[in-house]
Amino acid sequence: MRKLFFSFTALLLMVCACSEQIDTSERYVFQYHTIASYLEAHPVYSEYVDLLKKVKINPYKETSTVYQLLTARGNYTVFAITNDAIEDYLQDLVDGGLISEPSWDAFTDSAKLDSIRAVIVRNSVIDGFDREDQRYSINMVDKNTELSLPTLSDHRLTINDSKNSPDSFFVNNICPIDPINHDIPVINGYIHQLHKVIAPLDESCARYLQNILDNKTEGYLMMARVIQACNLLDMLSMVRDDVYEQKYLRGEIPDMKDYQAKSGGDKSATPGDPDAHAPEHRKYGYTIFAETDEYWRSQGIDPAAPDALQQLIDWLQKNKMYFSEEVNKTDDNYASPEHILYRWVTYHILPMRIPANKLVYNCNEIGSPYTRPVLSLPVYEWYCTVGEGLRRLLKIYESKESQGVYLNRFPVLDNSLSGSGHEVSCDPHKTGILIGRESDKAVLNDITNACIYPLDGPLAYTDAVRDELAKERIRFDLFAMFPEAISNNLRRADSAEGKYQHVYVPQDQTYKYFENCSILNEETHFIHYNGYRTDWPNYCQDEDKVFGKYDIMFTLPPVPKRGTYELRYKVLATAARGITQVYFGSDPGNLPAAGIPVNMAEGIAITYAGEGGSWGDLTDTGRDEDEIIEIDHKLRNHGLMKAGRHEFGENKTARDDERQKRHILVRQTLDPKYTYYIRFKSVLDTDKKELYLDYFEWCPKEIYDNPSKPEDVW
Repeated sequence: MRKLFFSFTALLLMVCACSEQIDTSERYVFQYHTIASYLEAHPVYSEYVDLLKKVKINPYKETSTVYQLLTARGNYTVFAITNDAIEDYLQDLVDGGLISEPSWDAFTDSAKLDSIRAVIVRNSVIDGFDREDQRYSINMVDKNTELSLPTLSDHRLTINDSKNSPDSFFVNNICPIDPINHDIPVINGYIHQLHKVIAPLDESCARYLQNILDNKTEGYLMMARVIQACNLLDMLSMVRDDVYEQKYLRGEIPDMKDYQAKSGGDKSATPGDPDAHAPEHRKYGYTIFAETDEYWRSQGIDPAAPDALQQLIDWLQKNKMYFSEEVNKTDDNYASPEHILYRWVTYHILPMRIPANKLVYNCNEIGSPYTRPVLSLPVYEWYCTVGEGLRRLLKIYESKESQGVYLNRFPVLDNSLSGSGHEVSCDPHKTGILIGRESDKAVLNDITNACIYPLDGPLAYTDAVRDELAKERIRFDLFAMFPEAISNNLRRADSAEGKYQHVYVPQDQTYKYFENCSILNEETHFIHYNGYRTDWPNYCQDEDKVFGKYDIMFTLPPVPKRGTYELRYKVLATAARGITQVYFGSDPGNLPAAGIPVNMAEGIAITYAGEGGSWGDLTDTGRDEDEIIEIDHKLRNHGLMKAGRHEFGENKTARDDERQKRHILVRQTLDPKYTYYIRFKSVLDTDKKELYLDYFEWCPKEIYDNPSKPEDVW
């Protein structure tokens, strides 16, 4: 992978040569400068300013230049490129054979000239729209995590700190930020001087892996060879849905105008922005968890050897890195979904691009302030991996005690009625595999449509992993079911901007945006409420609502193992909610009803006991453990459960909120070989009552009907 490392000594020499040596104590004088006027006033940026005046804000339209944008009021973050850095970049283009000399006059193709100008400019500017909290100060942002807003080129940057010097910072690990000339405040944003052009490779995962194969590059050569042999490069070449992109640019993907008026009284609109916005893009994405070549060499396998694939197959068989109930062929037809190599490698790939800071989400757990989340309780996700005919769950987990993010970790939690909810221990054979998200080997910015994370041990879908997954209550946020939501930064976007706070999912009649969602009539309007830094009592803080005389269906994640499960649906009751009939089954064209309609406007006490129901009869407060267990048992007999204790904010818990409840929709034998669907249909004549959606749960009988250990309250 391409990484450029700078020693601190070299950086000091560069600063002495290029720095303006601005006295930071006098920065108040810049309050009369815009970004544009500040750059104009400093000759070290003259080349950059010239480029700003040539590059359009929107390359597809006759719009103003980026320079004109930076003269206006707003909240911009600009990584201002020095003249020397631009000269170095032109020399890189000479070395790469694109031009003959490091000069703009060396370009003979105007399209290439415009493209290179755009690379320099559009990757260096972030528009924070109308919010001052979306100006990025180097000293304030979280390091080694992607910035929440993209550049004008639609790339997300990462600010990295140096392991060798606490005062050295980089963009995307390789572009040094001047240690003195950064966090320069002006009227309309922040300026940070940069000594190297930000130029992401802008290549697909397939192209990145092909380069590894062509050059036999050490690092992920074995993984690249297996992916190629299993015929997966075509899948990893998919970057964006061009049909959707063109329809959006032509204005054929509409927003939902003034959605509050159509929603029956919802009060959570962004101030000054009454609309819910359709996604600008429909990108494809992937996350690859990969054992490194160094690991394979430690196992006696040479990734560059002609017979490396056969060596790996032999190793997988010897170490039982497979699921024994499946057919596992070992011939040379590696692309067969029944081949042991295909089954092994596809369990390493998720169909979504997940940046390092969003492998798990800590945002609304007990003990975590919603305005500045910290890791308090364990957090986890269960995602479905890729593979033709293969629907297998991969667990991602982090706790304060784990000291990192792990795959398939199955710890012991202190989750009794009086417990803390924290991890207390983990058996050595259930520790899982540490994800090297902060490793130098992690590929986070070089690939347009993927992230690659190194693993410290072998990952496989084995009998033991399947059995452990089948012993867990699997709670999944609605938007975790949609890979498109994650690849397009719709889920848990770290921005209060309206287009991220209220996302309007296009109707299927316009364009099917989510593969795992079917909007079944034109009267159905589906909106995602991001809830960023909002004190909402939802799992992961966000929620989803459907308006109108709705009819909507979702494809559910698989169960891990054949057995009896409950499917549960969590509700937060308010007067804005309606009554919905739920349907469930494996035939999407003929789903049977799952119980009686669910009244989402009722709190748990009224649903349980009728209009005279009292929360005081159900609350845990003032009761001993036996009484609490007895009340929970009575609720279950009525198909109800209190919400989990896990979330609701710093000092509150959803279990103690009388508005929240879980409906047990289904209790039956389910099989991982089948795909299951859930459908919601309004039973009311009005179109002013909403469907509320937060999370679902698969819960195996081993948990909910365990005579020796009642299901935990978390």
